[in-house]
Amino acid sequence: MANRTWWQGRTATLSWLVALVAGLLVAAAFPAAASSGSKTPAIAASPHYRLAGTAKPGTPPTFGCQLTHPAGCYGPAQIRAAYGVDKVSADGAGRTIVIVDAFQSPTIQNDLDVFDRTFEVPAATVNIVAPDGLTPFDQADANQVGWAGEITLDVEWAHAIAPAATIKLVLAKSNDDADILSATQFAVDHNLGDVISQSFGEAEQCVAPDIERAQHAMFAKATRKGITLLASSGDQGAAQPSCDGTTFIKAASSPATDPLVTAVGGTLLDADGLTGAYNSETTWNEPQIESATGGGFSVNYPTPVFQKNLGLPSRGVPDVAYNAGVFTGVLAVWSTSGAGPNQFFRFGGTSAGSPQWAGLVALAGQLRHARVGYLNPQVYALSLVRPVYAALFHDITTGDNTFHGEAFGDPTIQGFPAARGWDPATGLGTPKANTLVPVLGGRLP
Repeated sequence: MANRTWWQGRTATLSWLVALVAGLLVAAAFPAAASSGSKTPAIAASPHYRLAGTAKPGTPPTFGCQLTHPAGCYGPAQIRAAYGVDKVSADGAGRTIVIVDAFQSPTIQNDLDVFDRTFEVPAATVNIVAPDGLTPFDQADANQVGWAGEITLDVEWAHAIAPAATIKLVLAKSNDDADILSATQFAVDHNLGDVISQSFGEAEQCVAPDIERAQHAMFAKATRKGITLLASSGDQGAAQPSCDGTTFIKAASSPATDPLVTAVGGTLLDADGLTGAYNSETTWNEPQIESATGGGFSVNYPTPVFQKNLGLPSRGVPDVAYNAGVFTGVLAVWSTSGAGPNQFFRFGGTSAGSPQWAGLVALAGQLRHARVGYLNPQVYALSLVRPVYAALFHDITTGDNTFHGEAFGDPTIQGFPAARGWDPATGLGTPKANTLVPVLGGRLP
């Protein structure tokens, strides 16, 4: 993985500070050994922000980054309003979300508790499963710190969307492909939950063939059990870090490219920072930090049945999208950053989308009184009739996912434009949860 460091944060001297953190998923923003066969989340930080003022009793606090135009950050209430989650008559009760990550964050329960108290989200317990043993946390290991940030984002924001769902955090002992495969295999074999979120990935070309085969067999087993599979599509646009970590190549991200997985791409959301009122979205592309929504075509998998009508050369990703902007990120509590306990950070990247889509699946499962199961055939079928599609999705038609590396001595890799309907930048688009979730839950509109 590429050793690109964006850490610019300063140690907090006041409570309730906010730093900008991009929860990116492949290029190692924290220095880490470059190698193929491993997955490393990338995290970026910038100067801290402060609360804009004290909140009224019964009202979540306002952060300064919510007051810009367009808004620079969002809390749970704003994201839920923007995507219509607040209008869904479900909270995820009775369903279980499985989040797969590597290493650990020893403060995750405390951080979720602070997050819940601050934003008035119902409290929850993080159920930690470490099938191959829990690796002791090393604050001096930047790779582990990066994964701790990923855990923060995944847990807090899956919970924000489905606050009554059970959360099972399955932790691999490292970010090596074999270890992540082992942890995920445990979750599948032991049928730990209804939906699995995977906010990590690497270029398909960098995954060993035996790992790829084992992974696909595992996903097939999960699908037979009715488990929904989700994965982030990547954060370097149409590029991925090369297998030796020295440059970037045109590639799509595994495991997102597996046709049994629903790949989640990214957008830049423009919504009101206080009310969450939806304004618009465009393709996530922030050249100033070498970041954009992952998307493109698989070199491993042919065009799946659910994409046959699109005339694609092979399996195309992403399938769906969600807000991923670094400068329009979501707020989360991260005590293992090195900046001190109970600090609020702003996260972005397609890492934010996978756990939130997992939350939507949990809501739909509650309405259905059963697992949602294999998601791709369902969402593509719903896109076939234009008025139905328009009622269920925000179709993103502007922007592209070209990777702009020229400012940093990296190549520029031409991406794909957003277009009407499905496209290899934002997939089918972002959810109108108030209509999509009930349909996935078996309720006719």
